Parts: sequence; C-alpha cells; structure tokens
Amino acid sequence: MESNHPHFKLILGSSSIARRKILTDMGYQFTLMSADIDEKSIRKEKPEELVLALAEAKADAIVSKLQISECEDEEQPRVLIASDTAEAIMQRIPDGENIEEDKSTLLITCDQVVVYEDAVREKPSSVEEAREYIRGYSKGHTATVSSVAVTNLKTGVRKGGVDRVEIYFNEIPEETIEKLIEEGMVLKVAGALLIEHPLILPCVKEVVGTTDSVMGLPKELTEKLIKEVLAST
Repeated sequence: MESNHPHFKLILGSSSIARRKILTDMGYQFTLMSADIDEKSIRKEKPEELVLALAEAKADAIVSKLQISECEDEEQPRVLIASDTAEAIMQRIPDGENIEEDKSTLLITCDQVVVYEDAVREKPSSVEEAREYIRGYSKGHTATVSSVAVTNLKTGVRKGGVDRVEIYFNEIPEETIEKLIEEGMVLKVAGALLIEHPLILPCVKEVVGTTDSVMGLPKELTEKLIKEVLAST
C-alpha cells in the first residue's frame, strides 16, 4: 500500500501485531522499533497518567537508541540508534527512493491498561491470573485506557493523549475461557482482554467507544496527535 502521507515518515515503537495492522489500515507506511523498558518501575495513581507516562517512557527509550552514524556509502545512509537531543536526531531513515533530507520523522508509542472495578490490570503474570481476569468479565463490565504519544524526531515536539472505552459482556463460558488460555494470546495483552478474538466476540454485549482503541491504537486520537505535532514548530 502506498502511503497517503509522503511528506513525513513514521516509526511505530511497538511490537503489537494489532497496532501494526491498525496503522497499516490507516494508510501509513512505517518502520518498527521496540522500547525495552521496565514497565513495572513506572507507577502512577490514575490509569490515564500511567499509560501516558509509559508511552512517553517508551518514546524516550527509543530516542535514546537512535544515533546517527556516518555511512561510507552516502547513498545508503544508515541509522544506528539516536542521541538524547532532538537536534541530533536523524533527518531521514532510508526505506525507499528519493527521500528528502528535510522530511520529518514521527515516532508513535503507545500503552494500554484495563480497568476493572477501579483496579488497573496490565498483562497477566500467570495463566491463573489470566483465567481470573476473564472470569471476572463474564456478565460484567470493564474498560480499556489507551495512550498514544507522537514525537517529531526532527523538532523534538511531542504530543500525547488518552482514550477510554467501556466494554460490557454477556456470559463467557468456562470452555471459552480455557480455550483462550490454551491458545495463549490473552497472556500477552493488558487485562487478558481480546474482544476482537472470534471466541470472545460473541460474548461482547456492548462497546462504548471504538474497537481500534480497545486493540491498542485509537485511530482518531492518533491522527489528531500527528496533525498537532506536524503543525508545531
């Protein structure tokens, strides 16, 4: 798919397959990087503050990785990994032809938690915890709180925001829960919550908000932040 936004480049700072798919569906081309941070070391009282702090910490970690290196072949510049200051960050990352040196590069980082009965749920630490989480959703209600941070690596400008979605469930059969546990994907997501999964989807009664936000990348918020970052000089 050709990018509809050729005047800037994107890096998605996430290993999430769902976020990758959403960003692709939005019409963007992008490269991938991951942030290796200790998420448990960052604690905030409110879930909205926590997810935003984590998204910003991921951005900082990736920026600290990016350092410009001189390349022997000027036609094939390469990025090793970055400096702490926005001024030193690269003017380009080669992934195509005719790349302009003044093209902005935007870094998107995200985080998400599930809020259940006022308790914040991150990725389950065990199979039993995942099972307990999903059982709690049966005939109940939970919410996702998702953050997005967009950083302009050329200017250093960063904008962030948070989106919340409320989810109501019908009964989730025990057999369904066990199949989800056996499959293993629920162990890799916040709150063991995968409403888009074919086994869970029939159990979803109502979603107040957007599915893309529940999947970890709210489209509307992401587009808004991209525009704000590009408009800031």
